[in-house]
Amino acid sequence: MNISRRTLLCSSAAAAATAFFGLAGRAVASVEDVEKLITEFASGGTIESGGALQLKTPEIAENGNSVPVSFSVDSPMSEEDYVESVMIMASDNPSPDVATFHFTPDSGIAKASTRMRLARTQDVFAVAKTSTGKLFKVSNNVKVTIGGCGG
Repeated sequence: MNISRRTLLCSSAAAAATAFFGLAGRAVASVEDVEKLITEFASGGTIESGGALQLKTPEIAENGNSVPVSFSVDSPMSEEDYVESVMIMASDNPSPDVATFHFTPDSGIAKASTRMRLARTQDVFAVAKTSTGKLFKVSNNVKVTIGGCGG
């Protein structure tokens, strides 16, 4: 098979353009998608704003490829009353669910940090669920200067 350099370069450029525009046109989640995840996570419970849950994100993320996020929940972490799980979500990413952290009384504290990708400026949500059925939700807006999810 004899392929000229020009044919190979043109084919490669066409494939790259197709991949780029295919990714750029990819759908992103919506606030409704986040609310649906929160409803499923809450299992019908009543959610309080803020409360014992603290969410820390930067106001401005220079690069959406690596955005730090951390949370802590004020809880006794006893056998009778502890944080079971905390879910982190991003409203405008291709997939809104970022991470879910699970805890037991043996964890001692309900606190974690990670990094996530953000496609563009958007709200980041955290929802905490306790063993007693309490639910807490907070959100922060993060301004992204360079997106990190191809969208």
